[in-house]
Amino acid sequence: MTASKEQFEIEKTDKEWQEILTPEQYRVLRKHGTERAGTSPLDKVYDQGTYECAGCGQPLFTSDTKYNSGTGWPSFYAPIEGAIATTVDRSLFMVRTEVHCSRCGGHLGHVFGDGPRPTGQRYCMNGVSLNFVPAKSE
Repeated sequence: MTASKEQFEIEKTDKEWQEILTPEQYRVLRKHGTERAGTSPLDKVYDQGTYECAGCGQPLFTSDTKYNSGTGWPSFYAPIEGAIATTVDRSLFMVRTEVHCSRCGGHLGHVFGDGPRPTGQRYCMNGVSLNFVPAKSE
């Protein structure tokens, strides 16, 4: 089962998604693509803030859980509770755990069991699937 076949709070037609996303965002979020490693400026952003789904704006990860995994993709050790869902991805002749937005089903990346403490998880996300919202200074 893939994320595109589930029911989500936000549902749009392909045409509606194409109208609000860039071609690269559409390819990754809606067609389960992957951006090239090292191409996302978000990989090196370590400011305080929140990473939201580029498709629907749902907060997904906080900067407190971001770390440099050395993979070339923004990586986190834990999502915001309830923000993501997972499915089994059997593409590329392997079995991986796909991560998608729990609100719109947009493909975000994959999760692996080689991350840091405290979770041991590495949520390896496509930067194009995310928008960074800096924390408001007081």
